[in-house]
Amino acid sequence: MYYAQLLFPDFSLILIGYLLCRHTALNRPVWQSAEALVYYFLFPVLLFQSIVRTPLDVRAASSLIGAGLGLVATGIMLAYALPRLPGLRGRIDLRDHAASAQVAFRFNSFIGLALAERLGGAQGLQLVAVLIGVCVPLCNIGAVWPMARHAGRGFLGELARNPLILATASGLLANLAGFTMPEWLVPTVTRIGAASIALGLMSAGAGMQFQSLASGKTLSVGVLTIRHLLMPVAAWLLARAFRLGADETMVLLIFSALPTASTCYVLAARMGYNGPYVAGLVTLSTVLGMVSLPFALGVLRGLPG
Repeated sequence: MYYAQLLFPDFSLILIGYLLCRHTALNRPVWQSAEALVYYFLFPVLLFQSIVRTPLDVRAASSLIGAGLGLVATGIMLAYALPRLPGLRGRIDLRDHAASAQVAFRFNSFIGLALAERLGGAQGLQLVAVLIGVCVPLCNIGAVWPMARHAGRGFLGELARNPLILATASGLLANLAGFTMPEWLVPTVTRIGAASIALGLMSAGAGMQFQSLASGKTLSVGVLTIRHLLMPVAAWLLARAFRLGADETMVLLIFSALPTASTCYVLAARMGYNGPYVAGLVTLSTVLGMVSLPFALGVLRGLPG
């Protein structure tokens, strides 16, 4: 019940967007404009603020950083490998795979921040902020590369123009340089961040078409299995390999079992891919978070080291 309550706000906003788009005058053209606003302005501001608001102590958290980057790299490799696995070759649409591979390794940072603070207090919040700061750039690069490659676009050019990558890279550099957001600016930026989450989730709901999921069942099962089963197991193994302490292990397990990022849909749609299919995966991932979080924190965390 605890995890259901934590995930309910995200799920309800997706549902509201779905209903508004189909049963009111707020139809697709309205939501296409909302997607552009989220992608080019609201969410980049949110990413920058999320990374700079907590100083990163890279040296003190080096083991956790290594485990986190290893976890994301594992998710990226597993997601990229799906169409090449025995039994799956020829059964996965490569264009849909390019758009949805990101679902397997990206994460909902706000649920992660909320859960880490509730379970680990200020220490847990700081540790998960470190993971977000170092892993978001890698996640966004991993998300953009297959779409740019499949579309025949220059990868470096796509990175240079991608507002999410520009925001995360500049936020990380600003954090390491000691930049602090002025107090008078924090309330405005915080409200922009809240708006980006709400509009991003509602846009995902508005773009969702469940029939799109039916045409890609194998791919859907593959990316969601990586996100909600294999990533937590990999996190448990990496925590042992890096000899993480109890708090760091808890944070890494939270990080591994989160629902995927709501902006997966916005990124896929803005790059010209099958947005409705990715929106459906975002919705399913939000629901599956109610299973993967108890699995990671209840089952895996309790296993002997």
